[in-house]
Amino acid sequence: MPIQSSIQVIAFISSFIFALIIGPLIIPFLRKLKFGQTVRDDGPQSHLVKNGTPVMGGIIFLIPVVIMSAVFSVWYPKILPLTLVTLGCGVIGFMDDYIKVVKKRKDGLYANQKMLGLVIVATIFAFYLAQFTNLGTSIIIPFMSSSFILDLKWLFIPFTVIVLIATTNSVNLTDGVDGLCSGITLIVMVFFTLVAMTRGDWDYVMVFSALVAGGCLGFLAFNTHPAKVFMGDTGSLALGGAVAAVAIVMKMPLIILIVGAIYVIEAISVILQVGSFKLRGKRIFKMAPIHHHFELSGWKETKIVAVFYGVTVLLCIIGFIALRFKFTL
Repeated sequence: MPIQSSIQVIAFISSFIFALIIGPLIIPFLRKLKFGQTVRDDGPQSHLVKNGTPVMGGIIFLIPVVIMSAVFSVWYPKILPLTLVTLGCGVIGFMDDYIKVVKKRKDGLYANQKMLGLVIVATIFAFYLAQFTNLGTSIIIPFMSSSFILDLKWLFIPFTVIVLIATTNSVNLTDGVDGLCSGITLIVMVFFTLVAMTRGDWDYVMVFSALVAGGCLGFLAFNTHPAKVFMGDTGSLALGGAVAAVAIVMKMPLIILIVGAIYVIEAISVILQVGSFKLRGKRIFKMAPIHHHFELSGWKETKIVAVFYGVTVLLCIIGFIALRFKFTL
């Protein structure tokens, strides 16, 4: 259907400019507080120069997304649940980062603590969708007829919780090379913005996706190689929450397996690596997640990012095909 308005462009530009403005204010503040990254000494040696680079930089795009969502909620009140899920995941990530850099506990939150926090956020969101909206319990199956949907019934809540937790953790694992996670998520959120433009009842999704995409682009101004700041778990968990929340309310969580396949591959590489080492005492990759394997194989960070960006663009085109998406000028 034809593009109905330019509100998504306004949303994108507003969060983009907002991030550009606050970035130079937040980065020196984080540096002053000595919120610096501690790089693993068993990783790529090229990363050692990144020691001390400010972390928790995810607030550079999280603040614009939250504030501008509050502004746009005057016209699109349904944007608030999406914002709260994103913020909730971001808060858990912030706690994790804070413990790492301030309390000097290298692993941050314990795994069960982080998982519990994400489960709480995901469960509240799933329960809200099931009980207080008319979303229903069905999901769209990619590549099938637009009329073909799968009704999950009572499985909707646990399925939604699993999708949200899996996505946040997968996006978190993707963050490890300058500009990788934020750039891929920018592309994915532009995809969701375009898809949301095809239906009037997805107007709030369109605005929210554009806000997140704009925030990611603004953050990239400070996160491209060599990065002046890292997003930390504050940013990666927030972005994972945003991607999952948008896909779920659009009834297409399975599309994440396609357009977000880089996230999936990163997560699978870690699972395979850990499983292989525990069962056989041998590693499959030189290092996991898989972007580090490519680094240790001689790829420069910029090459990894460029290739992964290109793959994500192609995956989004496949995603359009899977949804039988048609552009109308």
